[in-house]
Amino acid sequence: MIAHSVDDPFYYLHNFRQVLLWVEQRYEDLLDDQELAFIRTFSQLAAPAQALMVRMVMRKGELFRSDRLDYGEIGDTEQALQPLQALGWVREPEQLGLEQLFAMLRKDELARCFAQQLNRPRAAKHDLLAQLQPLGLAARSLAEWFPDSEVRILQWCLQPLCDRMRLLFFGNLYQDWSDFVLADLGLLRYEQVPFSADSRALQQRVEVDLAMALHQCAERLEQGDDPVSILAAMHGLNSDNPWLARRHARLLFALGQQCERLGDWEQAMAVYAQCSHAQARIRQVRVLERSEQWPQAHALALQLAAAPANALEVQALERMLPRLARKLGGPPQRHQRVAPLESIELELPREHAALGVEEAVRQYLGKEGGQVHYVENTLLNSLFGLLCWEAIFAPVPGAFFNPFQSGPQDLHDSDFQQRRSALFERCLGRLDDGSHRQAILDCYAAKQGLQSPFVFWSVLSEELLEQALACLPAAQLKQCFLRLLQDIRSNRAGMPDLIQFWPEQGRYRMVEVKGPGDRLQDNQLRWLEFCRAHGLPVAVCHVRWSDTP
Repeated sequence: MIAHSVDDPFYYLHNFRQVLLWVEQRYEDLLDDQELAFIRTFSQLAAPAQALMVRMVMRKGELFRSDRLDYGEIGDTEQALQPLQALGWVREPEQLGLEQLFAMLRKDELARCFAQQLNRPRAAKHDLLAQLQPLGLAARSLAEWFPDSEVRILQWCLQPLCDRMRLLFFGNLYQDWSDFVLADLGLLRYEQVPFSADSRALQQRVEVDLAMALHQCAERLEQGDDPVSILAAMHGLNSDNPWLARRHARLLFALGQQCERLGDWEQAMAVYAQCSHAQARIRQVRVLERSEQWPQAHALALQLAAAPANALEVQALERMLPRLARKLGGPPQRHQRVAPLESIELELPREHAALGVEEAVRQYLGKEGGQVHYVENTLLNSLFGLLCWEAIFAPVPGAFFNPFQSGPQDLHDSDFQQRRSALFERCLGRLDDGSHRQAILDCYAAKQGLQSPFVFWSVLSEELLEQALACLPAAQLKQCFLRLLQDIRSNRAGMPDLIQFWPEQGRYRMVEVKGPGDRLQDNQLRWLEFCRAHGLPVAVCHVRWSDTP
């Protein structure tokens, strides 16, 4: 597939054509007769009709004013509309509700339309609607609402079909067409992942329908529908398909959170209990605590603490258990004493604040010797991304839907590593035999500039890469990478701001910088504790500004 540049006035049309071609080639056996007919009929339309249709697909909603469908590259709108209306893809709606009418007409048009009913015709548009809503006006045609209207209202009728096309292309429905048809994708380069029938997330038509049904439930939740009614609608939407199962779990977790917000503790517990989301267990403890069921909360917390699922659970339980013990009248728990982190206390001239606190500290530490870089989360992520490139971009089922993905779609799923375990074992094994250095350098040269969820090309210079490989012990890198894989969403952030290298001595130090009034965040605390536990040299630098030069 070739993405067209926005320099071409029909770039969005060219890109949309390629979407349909891709979907037809990759999923022809899953498409129904209506979808196949749509793709083939669309290809036979004249370019202006195609372009106008794509413009409507790209815009929000399904109703449009005819006078706002004016595009220079398309030309005569009425002429472009004719074949779309003949096919029944676009029509004038038989009826419009009051709210729909208000969404389409301007304030001055509404004032003329409802001149007899409005007490305050000069009020704001939302006030006009509020004046009319108590009248209970029934839906009717535009001609009945507004006989003198000079505009036509048009309805795009195939949005559900195009949503299914969007699902099959993107692998989700939170991305809209603008993520592809409005982008100058020629500026970005992507890894060429091989696509096979076995790598498809969806293998049967019923799975496409299940995915759409789950999306509709998610939309209802976003619109504020009652969680209990949504749960009822989800009955029977379970699937053995791993891709669908992960989406089902995410939706269940979101429903549990909504039950919490509503104070429906019993329903929240019931939802979390059947949810496989990584945070569902800790939320159960939290629900019991919030509903003041202290013994049950304490018992469950102890049970989880015996076999925590991840570092996030460990940190949360460390806070919950003492709190719950106090609620039950138990003695204060003594915290295990640990060796303190190295602390750097700096007082720097206030004028250096204009540099930013991290840059000010970087320059100061640089005067002490060594090479100091502001890397925050970029360096360790980049080294991981380069070493494990083949595992990250492996064409496992459901990971890649189209050639324009910067990374696998299941990146943040709890089984991301498990689904590629052999590949990650091979990549990380290079840290054991010393071949990691050359592997990282080779990948850096071969993949330069390709989109990646881990590699920060703009930051990762050859100088920084060489210094990192000379100073960072392979065993410590492996521990960092294993921690990253435990929970990519949580652990890819929170790393120390600065890294200081002494290449001649083959050593380094990481430094977390905190300005006045700033405090360590949870993910930063977890990384600092990890560094302490595994012997990685790290310090926390506290900065104060001084008015004395």
